[in-house]
Amino acid sequence: MSRYLLGTEGPLASGYSLSLLDLDGVVYRGKNPIEHAAQGIAASERLGMRASYTTNNPSRFPSTVAEQLRGFGLKLGDDQIITSAIVAARMLAGRLERGSKVLIVGAEHLRDEVRKAGFEVVDNADKHPDAVLQSWHADLTFNELAQAAYAIEGGAEYYVTNRDLTIPREQGIAPGNGALQLAVIAATGKEPVSSAGKPESAMYDEARVLFSRDEHIVPVAKSLPVGDRLDTDIEAANRGGYDSLVVLTGVADPRQIMLAPAIQRPTFIAYDLRGLNTVHPQPVRLDDGSWQCRGFRASLEGTVVRLRTLASVQDSGVQQDSSSPVDGIDDGLDALRAACCAAWEAADSGIDPQSLTLPTDLLDS
Repeated sequence: MSRYLLGTEGPLASGYSLSLLDLDGVVYRGKNPIEHAAQGIAASERLGMRASYTTNNPSRFPSTVAEQLRGFGLKLGDDQIITSAIVAARMLAGRLERGSKVLIVGAEHLRDEVRKAGFEVVDNADKHPDAVLQSWHADLTFNELAQAAYAIEGGAEYYVTNRDLTIPREQGIAPGNGALQLAVIAATGKEPVSSAGKPESAMYDEARVLFSRDEHIVPVAKSLPVGDRLDTDIEAANRGGYDSLVVLTGVADPRQIMLAPAIQRPTFIAYDLRGLNTVHPQPVRLDDGSWQCRGFRASLEGTVVRLRTLASVQDSGVQQDSSSPVDGIDDGLDALRAACCAAWEAADSGIDPQSLTLPTDLLDS
């Protein structure tokens, strides 16, 4: 994990051997494919990068997800899909005795994984479950949340598959499992003991094991988590010591990225998954404290992050960095890259990020 953005000499797909791709907001939005996602994944595979799909959505069987992705033109096996339901069942196996009763708030995929892990699945608090495992699914009811609350009040341990506050759907952004947990927490006064999904790094670690060709596990340094959420996908990467790529096809936007706390800062930024196959420029800190990324320079003036083009910097006669090349393909994100580094350094120096005035051109993009 780096405090600031890194650069590459070649495409990301050439430098990392395994991509750990989030699904919602990265590859698809509900039932609909995200533009350029399948194209970007296929191109990365041609460069030698293998694709693993890691999702905090525990409601769908891997085979169902894989079939949807194949409908987008992707080639993959069912075993390339790793859900928070799979990781959650393994989490419970390490904490509860085999045969324990688990009240499930969730769809059949989660129930199936918990059963395969050796537990008895129940639906009612009257069964006196040993644990509650809460997840999101599209048809969730009030009674499911109520039964979870009753069981927790009765002494059941409280676990969750993930903490996502929102989930991208076809019509927009909808409440996610994290938002629904707030109702149970309010009713019981109890926080979940643990979460299986991101921002914990267990899903990424599990994917590395499953995608290892032999007893040699794919190294963290050769694995690249890719996501659209800073508070789950990117934080999980940083917690696990992974580099990461954030894409702008889902939840994260330029403002969120510029104001991100250190634990939620990505290593690379791209508009979409075509960014797996491009060279990423290295933002460079100049002696005067400003940051330059190819044709753009960002500096802090009080609490204002000021952005200038290289042409305006040259006209002013101010120092520029000759080691930061201005050639290469401009993906339109160099200004954001420079501004992120300037804003992050300001926050690290003790300035309240919320007090920063950010470049309006980036906020409108």
